[in-house]
Amino acid sequence: MVLLGIDTATTVAAAGVVQGGPEIRILSDVGETSATGHAARLPEIVARALAEAGRRLDEIDAVAVSVGPGSFTGLRVGLSFAKGIVFASRARLVGVSTLEALASLAPPAYGTIAVVSDARRGETYAALFRRTGGVLERITKDLALSPDGAAERVLGLVEPGNTVLLGDASSRYIEAFAGLPAAGISVVPLERISPRGSAVARLGADRLARGESDPVDSLVPVYVRASAAEENLRPSTLTTENRLS
Repeated sequence: MVLLGIDTATTVAAAGVVQGGPEIRILSDVGETSATGHAARLPEIVARALAEAGRRLDEIDAVAVSVGPGSFTGLRVGLSFAKGIVFASRARLVGVSTLEALASLAPPAYGTIAVVSDARRGETYAALFRRTGGVLERITKDLALSPDGAAERVLGLVEPGNTVLLGDASSRYIEAFAGLPAAGISVVPLERISPRGSAVARLGADRLARGESDPVDSLVPVYVRASAAEENLRPSTLTTENRLS
């Protein structure tokens, strides 16, 4: 099985191709950083990933896409593009957690992984994971927290010396996370470990192996807070897609 993975939840737009099976084999990874959005560049990034993998679009069996939490616009761009591929082919569609995909890239020396990304407007998206026998398990659900609140959650739930913090929040909110290294927590910025399409594809392969996939018409971004536009609406008319409590 050949899977294409797409991640546009952060400032990095990433696409990758993997060969599924008993042993996942990474065929390609392509990524670009942009502060102005991914809509214009994503088709080219996906085309490069396919070319480097030596695969045509009609050879893709499934498309895995990062569904959040993350940039509201970025998530819609990636999901819309993934759905377009699926509509035009027989590929299956599978959604993957943005924070979990990044956590899966943590160096194997760490047993506890915290992922905290910038949610803008003075907030972060955060989730903590534990790795046991190579299997990633959640400690927390995806959360929307202040930078100080996220740093406190990391300090309170993880084991110093065996923990790494990933994501761009540590670079965006330097003061809030400055005390983590002194507490024995390694901090790795997004510039060193960034989203990869292959990570999304690998998690997608795991879901497919469990017999899971997502209907094209019902898969929507996962938000842990309302957008700025939605917050301006009256409470009685507020709607969010897959908003988590």
